[in-house]
Amino acid sequence: MSLENLSCQKSFGGWHKRYKHHSDVLGCDMTFAVYLPPQAEQGGKLPVLYWLSGLTCTDENFMQKAGAQRMAAELGLIIVAPDTSPRGPGVPGDPDNAWDFGLGAGFYLNATQEPWAKHYRMHDYVVKELPALVEAHFPASDKRGISGHSMGGHGALVCALRNPGRYLSVSAFSPISNPMDCPWGQKAFSRYLGEERSKWREWDACVLISEAAEKLPLLVDQGDRDDFLAVQLKPEALQQAAKAANHPLELRLQPGYDHSYFFIASFIEDHLRHHGRALLG
Repeated sequence: MSLENLSCQKSFGGWHKRYKHHSDVLGCDMTFAVYLPPQAEQGGKLPVLYWLSGLTCTDENFMQKAGAQRMAAELGLIIVAPDTSPRGPGVPGDPDNAWDFGLGAGFYLNATQEPWAKHYRMHDYVVKELPALVEAHFPASDKRGISGHSMGGHGALVCALRNPGRYLSVSAFSPISNPMDCPWGQKAFSRYLGEERSKWREWDACVLISEAAEKLPLLVDQGDRDDFLAVQLKPEALQQAAKAANHPLELRLQPGYDHSYFFIASFIEDHLRHHGRALLG
Protein backbone atom coordinates (compact mmCIF):
# COMPACT_ATOMS: atom_id res chain seq x y z
CA MET A 1 0.00 0.00 0.00
CA SER A 2 1.48 3.35 -1.03
CA LEU A 3 1.84 6.42 1.15
CA GLU A 4 1.77 10.04 0.02
CA ASN A 5 3.82 12.36 2.20
CA LEU A 6 1.92 15.59 2.92
CA SER A 7 4.36 17.42 5.20
CA CYS A 8 7.55 16.98 7.19
CA GLN A 9 8.95 19.04 10.10
CA LYS A 10 11.96 18.39 12.30
CA SER A 11 11.18 18.28 16.02
CA PHE A 12 13.48 17.47 18.96
CA GLY A 13 15.97 15.76 16.64
CA GLY A 14 13.29 13.61 15.04
CA TRP A 15 10.65 14.14 12.38
CA HIS A 16 6.93 14.83 12.41
CA LYS A 17 5.40 13.64 9.15
CA ARG A 18 1.86 13.49 7.75
CA TYR A 19 0.74 10.93 5.20
CA LYS A 20 -2.29 10.13 3.07
CA HIS A 21 -3.20 6.61 1.98
CA HIS A 22 -6.18 4.68 0.75
CA SER A 23 -7.87 2.59 3.42
CA ASP A 24 -9.48 -0.61 2.21
CA VAL A 25 -11.16 -1.04 5.61
CA LEU A 26 -12.82 2.38 5.54
CA GLY A 27 -13.30 2.66 1.80
CA CYS A 28 -11.78 6.15 1.55
CA ASP A 29 -8.51 8.05 1.71
CA MET A 30 -7.18 8.63 5.21
CA THR A 31 -4.58 10.91 6.75
CA PHE A 32 -2.37 10.09 9.71
CA ALA A 33 0.62 11.65 11.44
CA VAL A 34 3.74 9.94 12.71
CA TYR A 35 6.51 11.23 14.95
CA LEU A 36 9.79 9.45 14.34
CA PRO A 37 12.25 10.12 17.19
CA PRO A 38 15.97 10.52 16.41
CA GLN A 39 16.58 6.87 17.31
CA ALA A 40 14.62 5.90 14.19
CA GLU A 41 17.66 6.81 12.10
CA GLN A 42 20.02 4.60 14.09
CA GLY A 43 18.83 1.23 12.83
CA GLY A 44 16.56 -1.29 14.51
CA LYS A 45 12.88 -1.05 15.26
CA LEU A 46 11.15 1.09 17.87
CA PRO A 47 7.91 0.60 19.81
CA VAL A 48 4.84 2.62 18.82
CA LEU A 49 2.29 4.57 20.83
CA TYR A 50 -1.01 5.00 18.97
CA TRP A 51 -2.91 8.14 19.98
CA LEU A 52 -6.67 8.45 19.40
CA SER A 53 -8.12 11.96 19.48
CA GLY A 54 -11.57 13.17 20.49
CA LEU A 55 -14.70 14.58 18.89
CA THR A 56 -14.11 17.07 16.04
CA CYS A 57 -10.34 16.45 16.01
CA THR A 58 -8.02 15.27 13.23
CA ASP A 59 -4.50 13.87 13.36
CA GLU A 60 -3.18 17.40 13.83
CA ASN A 61 -4.57 18.37 17.26
CA PHE A 62 -2.45 16.09 19.41
CA MET A 63 0.74 16.49 17.41
CA GLN A 64 0.55 20.29 17.50
CA LYS A 65 -0.81 20.90 21.01
CA ALA A 66 0.20 18.10 23.40
CA GLY A 67 3.95 18.68 23.45
CA ALA A 68 4.66 14.95 23.31
CA GLN A 69 7.65 15.02 20.96
CA ARG A 70 10.29 15.99 23.54
CA MET A 71 9.60 13.00 25.76
CA ALA A 72 9.07 10.66 22.81
CA ALA A 73 12.51 11.68 21.55
CA GLU A 74 14.05 11.07 24.96
CA LEU A 75 12.45 7.64 25.32
CA GLY A 76 12.73 6.50 21.72
CA LEU A 77 9.01 6.07 21.06
CA ILE A 78 7.28 6.43 17.71
CA ILE A 79 3.90 8.15 17.99
CA VAL A 80 1.15 7.57 15.44
CA ALA A 81 -2.01 9.71 15.38
CA PRO A 82 -4.80 8.73 12.97
CA ASP A 83 -7.79 10.83 12.01
CA THR A 84 -10.96 10.38 14.08
CA SER A 85 -13.28 9.13 11.33
CA PRO A 86 -13.46 8.25 7.66
CA ARG A 87 -13.83 11.28 5.40
CA GLY A 88 -14.29 12.22 1.78
CA PRO A 89 -16.84 11.99 -1.06
CA GLY A 90 -19.49 9.42 -0.33
CA VAL A 91 -18.77 9.19 3.41
CA PRO A 92 -21.98 10.13 5.26
CA GLY A 93 -21.87 12.65 8.08
CA ASP A 94 -24.43 13.63 10.67
CA PRO A 95 -27.79 14.21 8.94
CA ASP A 96 -28.32 17.23 11.19
CA ASN A 97 -24.76 18.55 10.68
CA ALA A 98 -24.04 18.16 14.41
CA TRP A 99 -20.45 17.98 15.64
CA ASP A 100 -20.81 14.93 17.91
CA PHE A 101 -21.59 12.30 15.27
CA GLY A 102 -20.33 11.27 11.85
CA LEU A 103 -17.37 13.11 10.35
CA GLY A 104 -14.81 13.66 13.10
CA ALA A 105 -16.75 11.36 15.42
CA GLY A 106 -16.19 7.74 14.41
CA PHE A 107 -16.16 6.48 18.03
CA TYR A 108 -13.54 3.82 17.16
CA LEU A 109 -16.12 1.07 16.62
CA ASN A 110 -17.27 -1.04 13.68
CA ALA A 111 -20.68 0.20 12.55
CA THR A 112 -23.31 -2.35 11.59
CA GLN A 113 -26.15 -0.06 10.49
CA GLU A 114 -26.66 1.66 7.15
CA PRO A 115 -25.53 4.06 5.85
CA TRP A 116 -22.63 3.92 8.30
CA ALA A 117 -21.50 0.28 8.01
CA LYS A 118 -19.64 0.69 4.71
CA HIS A 119 -17.18 3.28 6.00
CA TYR A 120 -17.33 3.59 9.78
CA ARG A 121 -15.03 0.75 10.83
CA MET A 122 -12.52 2.74 12.82
CA HIS A 123 -11.86 -0.09 15.27
CA ASP A 124 -10.52 -2.40 12.57
CA TYR A 125 -8.61 0.48 11.02
CA VAL A 126 -6.87 1.42 14.28
CA VAL A 127 -6.25 -2.11 15.54
CA LYS A 128 -5.34 -3.88 12.28
CA GLU A 129 -4.92 -1.87 9.08
CA LEU A 130 -3.00 1.14 10.37
CA PRO A 131 -0.46 -0.83 12.45
CA ALA A 132 0.22 -3.14 9.50
CA LEU A 133 0.86 -0.05 7.35
CA VAL A 134 3.08 1.59 9.96
CA GLU A 135 5.10 -1.56 10.60
CA ALA A 136 5.63 -2.06 6.87
CA HIS A 137 6.80 1.48 6.07
CA PHE A 138 8.61 2.70 9.19
CA PRO A 139 11.16 1.26 11.66
CA ALA A 140 8.28 0.25 13.92
CA SER A 141 8.13 -2.94 15.97
CA ASP A 142 5.05 -4.86 17.03
CA LYS A 143 5.40 -3.53 20.57
CA ARG A 144 2.35 -1.27 20.74
CA GLY A 145 0.75 1.02 23.30
CA ILE A 146 -2.46 2.96 22.91
CA SER A 147 -3.80 6.16 24.46
CA GLY A 148 -6.31 8.87 23.71
CA HIS A 149 -8.53 11.70 24.87
CA SER A 150 -12.30 11.87 25.40
CA MET A 151 -13.85 9.86 22.53
CA GLY A 152 -10.30 8.71 21.85
CA GLY A 153 -9.86 7.72 25.49
CA HIS A 154 -12.93 5.53 25.07
CA GLY A 155 -11.35 4.18 21.90
CA ALA A 156 -8.02 3.40 23.57
CA LEU A 157 -9.64 1.53 26.44
CA VAL A 158 -11.92 -0.44 24.13
CA CYS A 159 -9.16 -1.33 21.66
CA ALA A 160 -6.97 -2.67 24.45
CA LEU A 161 -9.74 -4.51 26.29
CA ARG A 162 -11.15 -6.14 23.14
CA ASN A 163 -7.77 -7.30 21.82
CA PRO A 164 -5.73 -9.13 24.47
CA GLY A 165 -2.09 -9.43 23.52
CA ARG A 166 -2.29 -6.67 20.92
CA TYR A 167 -1.02 -3.89 23.19
CA LEU A 168 1.51 -3.78 26.01
CA SER A 169 0.18 -0.57 27.58
CA VAL A 170 -2.92 1.61 27.67
CA SER A 171 -3.86 5.00 29.12
CA ALA A 172 -6.49 7.69 28.63
CA PHE A 173 -7.26 11.33 29.29
CA SER A 174 -10.88 12.19 30.16
CA PRO A 175 -12.33 9.08 28.48
CA ILE A 176 -16.00 8.59 27.72
CA SER A 177 -15.93 5.80 30.27
CA ASN A 178 -19.48 4.45 30.05
CA PRO A 179 -20.86 5.37 26.60
CA MET A 180 -23.97 3.23 27.03
CA ASP A 181 -25.02 5.63 29.78
CA CYS A 182 -24.23 9.08 28.37
CA PRO A 183 -25.75 11.25 25.61
CA TRP A 184 -22.70 11.19 23.31
CA GLY A 185 -22.43 7.43 23.45
CA GLN A 186 -26.14 6.76 23.19
CA LYS A 187 -26.44 8.92 20.08
CA ALA A 188 -23.45 7.26 18.41
CA PHE A 189 -24.29 3.71 19.42
CA SER A 190 -27.96 3.91 18.42
CA ARG A 191 -27.02 5.07 14.93
CA TYR A 192 -23.84 3.07 14.30
CA LEU A 193 -24.99 -0.14 16.03
CA GLY A 194 -28.81 0.05 16.09
CA GLU A 195 -31.25 0.26 18.95
CA GLU A 196 -30.53 -3.18 20.41
CA ARG A 197 -28.57 -2.27 23.56
CA SER A 198 -27.07 -5.73 23.93
CA LYS A 199 -24.90 -4.90 20.91
CA TRP A 200 -23.63 -1.77 22.64
CA ARG A 201 -21.99 -3.80 25.39
CA GLU A 202 -19.22 -4.85 23.02
CA TRP A 203 -18.02 -1.24 22.85
CA ASP A 204 -18.34 -0.04 26.45
CA ALA A 205 -15.18 -0.09 28.58
CA CYS A 206 -17.10 -0.57 31.82
CA VAL A 207 -18.65 -3.77 30.44
CA LEU A 208 -15.46 -4.99 28.80
CA ILE A 209 -13.45 -4.66 32.00
CA SER A 210 -15.66 -7.25 33.65
CA GLU A 211 -14.91 -9.69 30.81
CA ALA A 212 -11.27 -8.80 30.08
CA ALA A 213 -9.00 -11.75 29.29
CA GLU A 214 -5.92 -9.79 30.41
CA LYS A 215 -5.49 -7.09 33.00
CA LEU A 216 -3.29 -4.40 31.50
CA PRO A 217 -2.83 -1.63 34.09
CA LEU A 218 -4.94 1.39 33.17
CA LEU A 219 -3.72 4.95 33.74
CA VAL A 220 -6.53 7.53 33.48
CA ASP A 221 -6.27 11.27 34.12
CA GLN A 222 -9.39 13.38 34.53
CA GLY A 223 -9.71 17.09 35.31
CA ASP A 224 -12.19 17.98 38.04
CA ARG A 225 -13.25 21.20 36.25
CA ASP A 226 -14.11 19.38 33.03
CA ASP A 227 -17.47 20.66 31.75
CA PHE A 228 -18.32 17.14 30.50
CA LEU A 229 -17.35 15.29 33.67
CA ALA A 230 -20.70 14.46 35.25
CA VAL A 231 -22.92 13.93 32.21
CA GLN A 232 -20.65 12.50 29.50
CA LEU A 233 -17.45 11.07 31.00
CA LYS A 234 -18.44 9.34 34.27
CA PRO A 235 -15.04 8.12 35.49
CA GLU A 236 -16.66 6.81 38.67
CA ALA A 237 -18.37 4.12 36.58
CA LEU A 238 -15.00 3.00 35.25
CA GLN A 239 -13.58 2.98 38.75
CA GLN A 240 -16.45 0.86 40.05
CA ALA A 241 -16.15 -1.60 37.16
CA ALA A 242 -12.40 -1.95 37.62
CA LYS A 243 -12.79 -2.50 41.37
CA ALA A 244 -15.44 -5.16 40.85
CA ALA A 245 -13.26 -6.99 38.31
CA ASN A 246 -10.03 -6.52 40.29
CA HIS A 247 -8.60 -4.77 37.22
CA PRO A 248 -5.64 -2.46 37.95
CA LEU A 249 -6.68 1.17 37.43
CA GLU A 250 -4.91 4.35 38.48
CA LEU A 251 -7.56 7.06 38.17
CA ARG A 252 -6.16 10.50 38.93
CA LEU A 253 -8.65 13.32 39.42
CA GLN A 254 -6.59 16.42 38.70
CA PRO A 255 -7.80 19.54 40.56
CA GLY A 256 -8.46 22.65 38.49
CA TYR A 257 -8.01 21.08 35.04
CA ASP A 258 -10.59 21.11 32.25
CA HIS A 259 -11.09 19.11 29.03
CA SER A 260 -8.57 21.00 26.91
CA TYR A 261 -5.13 20.31 25.51
CA PHE A 262 -3.72 22.49 28.29
CA PHE A 263 -4.70 19.56 30.53
CA ILE A 264 -3.24 16.94 28.21
CA ALA A 265 0.04 18.84 27.83
CA SER A 266 0.35 19.08 31.61
CA PHE A 267 0.38 15.31 32.12
CA ILE A 268 1.50 13.83 28.80
CA GLU A 269 4.98 13.15 30.16
CA ASP A 270 3.52 10.89 32.85
CA HIS A 271 1.60 8.94 30.22
CA LEU A 272 4.59 8.57 27.90
CA ARG A 273 6.68 7.29 30.79
CA HIS A 274 3.86 4.88 31.69
CA HIS A 275 3.96 3.50 28.15
CA GLY A 276 7.73 3.59 28.02
CA ARG A 277 8.03 1.32 31.05
CA ALA A 278 5.95 -1.33 29.29
CA LEU A 279 7.24 -0.86 25.75
CA LEU A 280 10.94 -0.36 26.42
CA GLY A 281 11.42 -2.75 29.33
